[in-house]
Amino acid sequence: MLKRMVVAVALVACTSLNSQAQMTPAQKITPGTMVDPAKSFDAALTAFEDQFMGLAKAMPAEKYSFAPSAAIFAASQKTDYLSPNNQGVRGFGQMVVHVAQANYFYGGMLSGLKPDVDVKALAELKDKDQIVAALEKSFEFVHKSIGTLTVQNAFESVRGSQTRVSLAGGVIAHGFDHYGQLAEYLRMNGVIPPASDKK
Repeated sequence: MLKRMVVAVALVACTSLNSQAQMTPAQKITPGTMVDPAKSFDAALTAFEDQFMGLAKAMPAEKYSFAPSAAIFAASQKTDYLSPNNQGVRGFGQMVVHVAQANYFYGGMLSGLKPDVDVKALAELKDKDQIVAALEKSFEFVHKSIGTLTVQNAFESVRGSQTRVSLAGGVIAHGFDHYGQLAEYLRMNGVIPPASDKK
């Protein structure tokens, strides 16, 4: 868990630096300036959101049920393709829904806010447009949740050593974990992830 949190904090720091590098000179923040945690993590979330939304929109609707199978890989590869519920690996759309559900989970945990949707019911979505709309709504919720961070409450324990700010980093780290998986799903279908397309 500690290793994952270190990775999360490093990821957020890199993403924040990337976001700040894209600012205009008028928006540049002088090194050593104290930055409000809500603004810092919101910038990191926006950078992640832009990449993940682009990825979700790039997969053609008819490929939203795509999932890799053992037949795609070398026979010598000893990989178990069954998920814990023995239903096989998640399809592209299922993984996007999972990220939306996780956004609500992390956002609710770090802020105490309650989602205004039935998060479990999102698992029933199959249509690309519905899934993308649900994902967009989940990002709105996380932005609102991260907006509750303050200097005073950022390192307040939520559950054990998990704090509000570590959960804010966790939602981004978790999402990028699945981003990497889904980027491969796109490439398996001949689609270049938008963030990698150098046109």
